[in-house]
Amino acid sequence: MSKEIFIRRQELNGHLPKAVRAEAVMKLSSVYVNRQPLKGLSAKEEKELMEGILDVSPDHVEWPKHSKAFWAELTIPVGFTGVKLEVGLGEDGKPISIMDYLKYKFAIKHPHVALTKEEMDTDYNKRFYIHDLTREDKVKNTQIQLRKDADKEFIKLSSNVKNMKRVLRLISNTNPDRMTDEQVENSLYEIKGTQTKKFLRLATDKNLEVKAEIEEMVTASVLRRIGNQVIYIDEVIGDTLEDAVVYLKDKKNSGTLTVLRAKLKELALC
Repeated sequence: MSKEIFIRRQELNGHLPKAVRAEAVMKLSSVYVNRQPLKGLSAKEEKELMEGILDVSPDHVEWPKHSKAFWAELTIPVGFTGVKLEVGLGEDGKPISIMDYLKYKFAIKHPHVALTKEEMDTDYNKRFYIHDLTREDKVKNTQIQLRKDADKEFIKLSSNVKNMKRVLRLISNTNPDRMTDEQVENSLYEIKGTQTKKFLRLATDKNLEVKAEIEEMVTASVLRRIGNQVIYIDEVIGDTLEDAVVYLKDKKNSGTLTVLRAKLKELALC
């Protein structure tokens, strides 16, 4: 099945004239790893795919030498619009375009090539990136499904103010007890759009009530937090919030939980 991708380069220095930047070509050239040129294929894949590319057969004594020379000399000129490569596989499972496929496999292993533009923009070692529309469509659709799931959970939460407050307490530094119900719902709706994954994880957390209760106790100084540790008086009841949940849900610690809840309730009445 045919599949096209592009190797694109980073924008050149902005002070250069636009026409110069448009005509400039950056070369994606070979690099050496452990004194050997970077190879896009394994030795087995080379013998399966490169027999028609190199001048000798895979069983020839000179095969390793020719293979090394191929990868050492491989250069991909990348212009302003990028380089289009056909990387799909035919019905026989072999690349539709062998050379394009070899360049692609070489590029995705190259230390100067990012798999996305976002990765290139955040890594100064990356000067090129793979523009894969198929992958981008899948990523976009995954994000859409995530937002749809978050919307469903928000609708469920909106009928339960207590749970909305619990999620808000855990996902932000806000104290929902000082907010009106409308403010809680408005804030949570905004957060849902900016922290979708975290919102969804908390909204579906079976330990939501206990976690929110722990955070409320920390805010009220019934419990203390040092780093990630949750501490009651001088006892560490959890190295993390998750550990503290396990501790408080343990039946043998039910007495401690009762005392903590009583202290929290007493403070709320003050």
